[in-house]
Amino acid sequence: MPRQHVRRATQMRPERSVPAPTVVRLDEEVVGLMRAELAEVAERAVAAITDEVPSYAGELSGAMGERIRTAVQLALGGFLTLATREDAGTPMAPALEGAYQLGRGEARSGRSMEALLAAYRIGARVSWRDLSRTAVEAGVEAEQLSRFAELVFAYIDELSASSAAGHTDELESSGRVRQRNLDRLARALVTGAAADAVVAAAERADWDPPHSLSAVLLPESQVSHARSVLDPRTLHPTEDVPGIPDGLALLLVPSTGSRTARTGLVRALRGSTAVVGPTVPWLEAARSHARALRAVSLGLEGVVDTDAHLGALLLAADPETRADLRARVLAPLADQRPSTADKLAETLRSWVLHQGRRDAVAEELFIHPQTVRYRVGQLRELYGDRLEDPEFVLEVTLALA
Repeated sequence: MPRQHVRRATQMRPERSVPAPTVVRLDEEVVGLMRAELAEVAERAVAAITDEVPSYAGELSGAMGERIRTAVQLALGGFLTLATREDAGTPMAPALEGAYQLGRGEARSGRSMEALLAAYRIGARVSWRDLSRTAVEAGVEAEQLSRFAELVFAYIDELSASSAAGHTDELESSGRVRQRNLDRLARALVTGAAADAVVAAAERADWDPPHSLSAVLLPESQVSHARSVLDPRTLHPTEDVPGIPDGLALLLVPSTGSRTARTGLVRALRGSTAVVGPTVPWLEAARSHARALRAVSLGLEGVVDTDAHLGALLLAADPETRADLRARVLAPLADQRPSTADKLAETLRSWVLHQGRRDAVAEELFIHPQTVRYRVGQLRELYGDRLEDPEFVLEVTLALA
């Protein structure tokens, strides 16, 4: 790292300490009870983080998981020391340094700070829940308990700020180059660059290609949350990508290509406003991107799975051609009064879609079956044998669907 970056990173590291003397007056017996359960509290905190932050699924198992549990336990033990010591100005430097390095590690792994901050919040919630239960059972008074809660979350804020500083430093020192390469890779993918050029871009970005990709378009304000629950390899080009409407952002989400993975992606985006393109081989991401763009024009709300709207997308793919087809199909009605033409057109559409079942047409249009019979008679006079022509039936279906 260049000398000026080292100096700056050192300056950004928080060197703060808990300022208040005798922050909580807890009996030694209560503190002892809390310390005795720190291992179990750490275990439950890590389990909750794994369950609630998808980015860490599978990351906190084995030897790494054990190291994380030990680190959480030590952090909690250090907090108890800070929160109950009688002397003022107890230094937090070791804990802050650990948090700082954790933030840098997250940046190197390609994860954003959202996942780590979520882990801090969940860890604080679980720790406070368990430790406060012990305090209440030991008869700690409400005022002490309130002060204890305040210190728990102040401690987490200190660690979060230190991790954020480490994350920022790492990105500024090395991540900017990689992000530029990731941006170029994403752009090459969605613009349909030659396969060898895309593969070379992936190598330069140190990005491990997945089996498949799905393009996701969503509001820029929802990107941070979405990335915290999606695969860490998800590409998010920060430079402008041609064709994307203002206010929307693009994500290219890795997938195994299975239906289960597709369902999981749609479920992960629940609660957002997103359009999910088809899952395609990763080198064909431009196809997923193009379909997602077309689906945006449909004006659907919530999470839009384009796989569930193929008919509508097909009909919307060439609106000018469809308009010409509609005009040709309805040409025999041109001499009718507008109100009559409209009624005959809706009857023609329903008649074709219900394959000539008069009662079904009457039910859909809220008219008497005899009225259907009368209108179909009019249509036969106007269209003749074309009503029985499979090609014409297909044109009617496409034009009036």
